[in-house]
Amino acid sequence: MTLKKQDLTIGDSYSELIVEDLTRTQIVQYAGASGDYNPVHTDEKFVTEVAGYPTVFAHGMLTMGMTGRMVTNYVGDGQLTYYGVRFVNQVWPGDTLTARAEISAIREQDGGTLVDLTISTTNQDEKFVLTGNATARIS
Repeated sequence: MTLKKQDLTIGDSYSELIVEDLTRTQIVQYAGASGDYNPVHTDEKFVTEVAGYPTVFAHGMLTMGMTGRMVTNYVGDGQLTYYGVRFVNQVWPGDTLTARAEISAIREQDGGTLVDLTISTTNQDEKFVLTGNATARIS
């Protein structure tokens, strides 16, 4: 998808289902890919008996990566100039996540056009798990 300035309006949005029924296997696969083997993500006994959580939970960066894929699906590969998020709630095995980008500004800078996006990801209960912002070049 290539965004065109003339087709965009502040308030336009795009959303995408980014994972349905997140599995423990996906969380462990991310641990392997990232090298982050923190036991809160992979060790059921540790997380329940020592850390006090009901079960393991997903890495924030896994949620950020899946959300980032939605953003690039919307604005196109290689168009992001900024992407920053805040993790606001945990993502648990079994969660289904939907990510959304809303245009908050369209502006000119350094001879080009940029679009600012407000980013959010919610779970199946419509509870925010991630919020943030992104900026992308558009034509």
